[in-house]
Amino acid sequence: QVQLVESGGGLVQPGGSLRLSCAASGFVFSMLGLGWYRQAPGKERELVATVTNSGSTSYGNSVKDRFTISRDNGKNTVYLKMNNLTPEDTAVYYCYTKRNSRDYWGQGTQVTVSS
Repeated sequence: QVQLVESGGGLVQPGGSLRLSCAASGFVFSMLGLGWYRQAPGKERELVATVTNSGSTSYGNSVKDRFTISRDNGKNTVYLKMNNLTPEDTAVYYCYTKRNSRDYWGQGTQVTVSS
């Protein structure tokens, strides 16, 4: 079965950086696009970044030029490098993919940006 397991979250000061990882299993990793979403308390889940199976990327407006999504097909892992973090980036970050018209989500990893 499809499994997505996020890691790398934590507490970071404003202006700092973090790299999130999402280890995937249960499908042919190189064939699917993946994405990162986030959800802050009291807010709707929002798109952060996506990467297609061919490596094309897209970003939400609030993270453009600060975050970078990448994938390593040899490790079945997708990454999210986050730079210049602000308190507004505080949220639970989720890894996502879709296979055979079904959505799959990881359990999420908490990112807290605070001094």
